[in-house]
Amino acid sequence: MNLFFVSLLIVFAGGLLAPLLRHHFTTMKWLTVTTMVAGSFVGLIDSGTKLMSSVECTRSFTYLKFLSLSFTIDSLSAFFLIIIFAISLMASLYSFHYMEKPEKTLSTAVNYLFFSLLVVSMSLVVTASGVVSFMLSWEIMSISSFFLVISNYKSSDNRRAGYLYFVFSHVGAMFILSAFGIVYAFTGDVAFGQIAALSDNIKLLVFILFFIGFGSKAGVFPFHVWLPHAHPAAPSHISAVMSGVMIKTGIYGIIRMYDLLHFSSPVIGNIVIVAGMVSGVMGVIYALGQNDLKRLLAYSSVENIGIILIGLGIGMTGVSSGNHSMALLGFAGALLHVMNHAIFKSLLFMGSGMVLHRTGSRSIDALGGLLKSMKITGTTFLIGSLAISGLPPFNGFISEFFIYMGAFKGIGMGKMTLAMGKFDMGTIAIVSLAVIGGLALACFTKVMGVVFQGEPRTRAAENVNERGVTMLLPMVVLATLSLYIGVFPESPVMMANKAASSLNIGHVTTESQAFINMRAATGTIAADSTIPDTITAISTTMIGMASSISGAAMLFLAVLLALLLLRNFIYRNREITTSGTWGCGFTQPTVKMQYTGTSYAASIVEFFRPFAPLHEDHSPVKGRMAGRSHYQSHLNDIAELHMDSVVVKPVVALLDKLHWIQNGDIHLYIGYILLAIIVVMFFV
Repeated sequence: MNLFFVSLLIVFAGGLLAPLLRHHFTTMKWLTVTTMVAGSFVGLIDSGTKLMSSVECTRSFTYLKFLSLSFTIDSLSAFFLIIIFAISLMASLYSFHYMEKPEKTLSTAVNYLFFSLLVVSMSLVVTASGVVSFMLSWEIMSISSFFLVISNYKSSDNRRAGYLYFVFSHVGAMFILSAFGIVYAFTGDVAFGQIAALSDNIKLLVFILFFIGFGSKAGVFPFHVWLPHAHPAAPSHISAVMSGVMIKTGIYGIIRMYDLLHFSSPVIGNIVIVAGMVSGVMGVIYALGQNDLKRLLAYSSVENIGIILIGLGIGMTGVSSGNHSMALLGFAGALLHVMNHAIFKSLLFMGSGMVLHRTGSRSIDALGGLLKSMKITGTTFLIGSLAISGLPPFNGFISEFFIYMGAFKGIGMGKMTLAMGKFDMGTIAIVSLAVIGGLALACFTKVMGVVFQGEPRTRAAENVNERGVTMLLPMVVLATLSLYIGVFPESPVMMANKAASSLNIGHVTTESQAFINMRAATGTIAADSTIPDTITAISTTMIGMASSISGAAMLFLAVLLALLLLRNFIYRNREITTSGTWGCGFTQPTVKMQYTGTSYAASIVEFFRPFAPLHEDHSPVKGRMAGRSHYQSHLNDIAELHMDSVVVKPVVALLDKLHWIQNGDIHLYIGYILLAIIVVMFFV
């Protein structure tokens, strides 16, 4: 585990170099970026080695002479570490040309410092094996990301985004701390190993508290309110890290605590599937209605968190019903989607960052025609759009395919009783995934069609170019990974299987033994097989599925390549001319006659209007010769409308009443410290 901590020290050293060298802007960026890239690379190699060798490493430190900070790397931790280090490496490289304003040298240096702290703290969160080490790492992660969100603190929108993020981050942390407090009250131990000793009723309560707390960080509806504000406010490489990686620490927390609880009630699976269904559908609906490119991508993260939760819920339902195929397919599919989403969402945020960097605008309706002048950005963004829509042969299809397979394996296994009757959770999951996939495709055809195709709608989109090799290279690498995993998914599937197999999905129950007997009767496994044998057999079957998908993907690409070659052969000696398309009777079309993003999505958004109220502002058109008019629309987030009054305002009111605690008197602050020490000594 020494190499892991060495990698973190290198990353943090890179962040420390930035403020020390702030008077030498270019040198500061070169040394900082190189050091952070090197540290991330060392961590990536180390975590990959630990995952493939299934080696578990533990290290403990003493904190304040009586508290233990313990960290453990197992297969699940190593899987998340690979994602953290890989995306952090790409984001660090991307930042070199993105942060190119020498007049903002101090803010750039501070940004790099907190960026390094964010990478280190995320890594510690997914390796912490005790309450103290976990909460300390969690708070460092939240605070460092808060300062990154308010990088452009002079903007009132950015300050509000940071304010919302801070409130929801710490409200979520209070739920997590409450859950740990209940665990400590019943076990008297701050180590994670004692969580399984709780009674079943307490376990259910603890899981719900954990789910709310970690769900707030992950952006689960309706706790996602901070997310569409914070991600657009942060610099684009930070948005890539926050959306691609940081919100996944919430997913990690849900998985880890579920595993530690050893609690396989079907209620948990139902809760997670329903939360995933609501998050996925509502997230993509709100994404469709956005005119801000980065805000659209932020809502799309809520959608993909929903897909991941559906996979986790399927896995949990499989565990409770003893169906190991359903369990492993659900968990492995969800974990694989965690990896895939990190890749293509980081790619999309970097693409939007390039668009913002070169045009100065995030407004979808103010852009257009960028593919002609930004070919690399447009092509890589297209690949990311196809991947996030779950289309083959890209990586998003692979993970969603396994989640679908898990849902099909679980039809009839888990039912939820409501006032209207019983509902099969497997069927609900399948229908939800189909709806989410269809809406996601509509959402990203809107982005590609309006932003990158057609003609420039404003001067901001005219005569643009793409410069900065360190910005283009990470986008090309991530786009290549999206295609590579879609065509050759065996290794990523094996990695997800290793992480999923380390979870508590193989405990012996009456249902699981019946499942083994059924598979033995069909000849799938030997009659004397054990649960680990069964899980191994299922894992082998999944890798076989991945190989079949790989063959189909290569065949598809071969046919596509053959068609392109045939087209070039047919047109090799012909003169290619360009002209305007049929103008529907308009002899002098203008750019204003193109579809806008708002009009493209209008019919779909209208269908979901009860859940996504649309506010429209336009002047009436009167008379035969109508004068100048305007139209503006805004899609309201119902969760934000209600959470502001339920969460934000009460918290602010409480803090205002406690403002007297901070009065600037150093003597009073020393008294607080002494009082805290006395209280701690009393309880210890």
